[in-house]
Amino acid sequence: MSFHAQSPERPRSVGATMRPSQPAASLAVRAPLGLAAAVAVALIVLAGGYGYHRDELYFLEAGRHLAWAYADQGPLTPLLAHLMETLSPGSLTVLRVPSALMAGGTVFVAGLTAFEFGAARRAQLIAASCAAVASVVVVVGHLLSTTTFDLLAWSLVTWIVAHVIRTGDQRLWLVAGVVAGLALLNKPLIVFLLVALGVGMVVVGPRGLLRSGWLWAGLVVAVLLWSPWLIWQSRHGWPQLDVSSSIAAGGSASSQPPWALLPFQFLLVSPVLAPVWIAGLVALLRRRQLRKFRLFAVAWIALVVVFLATGGKPYYLAGTFPVLLAAGAMQTDGWLRRGSPRRRATLLWSMVILSGLVSATIALPLLPATDAGVVIAMNGEVGETIGWPELTRTVAGVYHRAGAGAVIFTANYGEAGAVDRYGRALSLPSAYSGHNAFGYWGPPPDRRGAVVTVGLDSSQLSHFRGCHLAARINNSAGVDNDENGEPVEQCAGTRGAWSRIWPKLRHLG
Repeated sequence: MSFHAQSPERPRSVGATMRPSQPAASLAVRAPLGLAAAVAVALIVLAGGYGYHRDELYFLEAGRHLAWAYADQGPLTPLLAHLMETLSPGSLTVLRVPSALMAGGTVFVAGLTAFEFGAARRAQLIAASCAAVASVVVVVGHLLSTTTFDLLAWSLVTWIVAHVIRTGDQRLWLVAGVVAGLALLNKPLIVFLLVALGVGMVVVGPRGLLRSGWLWAGLVVAVLLWSPWLIWQSRHGWPQLDVSSSIAAGGSASSQPPWALLPFQFLLVSPVLAPVWIAGLVALLRRRQLRKFRLFAVAWIALVVVFLATGGKPYYLAGTFPVLLAAGAMQTDGWLRRGSPRRRATLLWSMVILSGLVSATIALPLLPATDAGVVIAMNGEVGETIGWPELTRTVAGVYHRAGAGAVIFTANYGEAGAVDRYGRALSLPSAYSGHNAFGYWGPPPDRRGAVVTVGLDSSQLSHFRGCHLAARINNSAGVDNDENGEPVEQCAGTRGAWSRIWPKLRHLG
């Protein structure tokens, strides 16, 4: 099944630099769409393995406190979590369906972008295939995460830019504005992409894009959609800036030193498929056929420089890979036509299959939790999906010894989210925490009574009195994750009213 590109009307406002062009190849739909569907189905089938990720527990709790913004994110992912939980309460599989669908969408968009570059049908399939087996797509497609929507949104924006460049249809800037605006309601990271694309337009063109009223109208749409988040942040002192500073300083569990940014890029797709996206980057810079799309290469370089300078997480560049794979697939398709085509095709598809097997192994719950240690060494996010029910049972044992009316206070949102998710069946009250949005939901009532603390360090514990170690967190799988070995303390009370010590207990990161 294929469709041939039709030449739309020439734009009136951008001049000769933006003449519509038409790729020689037809748009491949059936194979890339089937591949995208296969990825989504596989992710849904395996979605229920292990357990909730700490971030998912947090999103579920944030979904119970719906707001236009939170200290560390926008409302989109908590809203999705709330909708899925309402649709099927307690179902981990249903919670993760949106992520699986978005991962499949990213795969399909990679093939669409290759078509915009003039790629033949086989090259479009190569682009979609490389995206389908990319470790970052499989990892974030398995979990409900802000990164999953970011990956799809970045892919869609870059595809729309490529489509506008090829066809000259400026009206699509409004669609790009909607996509960007929704992404901004997820988290503000896409601002970096938009600025980088603007830099690319200025440096290498096509500069005529910047004279389009439709482009600026699209930006207005994005800002309007983003405005509730901006208003909330301004009224609360811009806590997102504090979160970003904490991440840059290594305060997040997924933070990495700046030097890790570039090496990590070889893992986001697959080490053995790195030549494909590298070839795409080089082709965007040097190939005459792709000259008008050179802004994507400049944007990628600009993003690398910015994230190196600001301490951004290595996966922040993940959304640029579909466009690099699209360009690289064209070069790979040309390489297949030279030398020994059959041997080269065998090598390529063997590398794709190998990459898919590796990505599935390190991202999906294919092994028993007791054997997941080697996987966790490569992908620490897997460890964050194991042990939460046992953590809650340990807390419950201490709580019931402390007596009814005790307050449960945790060091981070994952621990608090776990108590709220699994604690009702164990007759536990809702947990409190000073971490991120939990800190904004307020302290316990000002009354005297016992406190059960989870995971607190000595500086935090100094705000409580009469504390002794009551238990330590462990899990039967023997997984050494961030919670394993953390202390559970039973305290007689606080050193002052909760309302007075609460500002000292709040923290962002």
